[in-house]
Amino acid sequence: MKTNRPKIKVPFEPLDIIVDLISVTLFILIIVYTAINYGDLADTIATHFNGKGDANGFSDKIYVWLLPAIGIVTFVLLFVLNKYPHIHNYMVNITEDNALKNYRFSTRILRFTNLFVAIIFAFIQYMMVEQGKGNDIGLGSWFTPVIIIVSIILPIFIVIYQQKINKS
Repeated sequence: MKTNRPKIKVPFEPLDIIVDLISVTLFILIIVYTAINYGDLADTIATHFNGKGDANGFSDKIYVWLLPAIGIVTFVLLFVLNKYPHIHNYMVNITEDNALKNYRFSTRILRFTNLFVAIIFAFIQYMMVEQGKGNDIGLGSWFTPVIIIVSIILPIFIVIYQQKINKS
């Protein structure tokens, strides 16, 4: 897809660096925590949880590495996509005048999406490892509703805020 959008480099701000560092740190902690506890895991671990947060799917313990792998691949892909904000989707026509503020907002959305994924994956991974060690803890009945509510509210906020930054 060829566009006439300006190709500009969006400078990092402290918030951008902090959010990326927290995301990377969470993925490192996931890997370290899993590696430290891998030997203590049962041969079969919980790998799926129902809406109440109770384990209802089980697999060989090697699958405990699947979630960190998916998370890291997701992080890297979104991180790379952030280098090309001119190819992101926008609800407004991007011009030289509004490019920086729209690109900055779009890249920040991806950074916070990465953070959101890292937090969710870290929490689920922790629960999987703990259950694999024999500690009978579930995700909790609050987990699914919170994820659904956040997944509905955030896009609404994004649409409203993008309209706001393009009015000025």
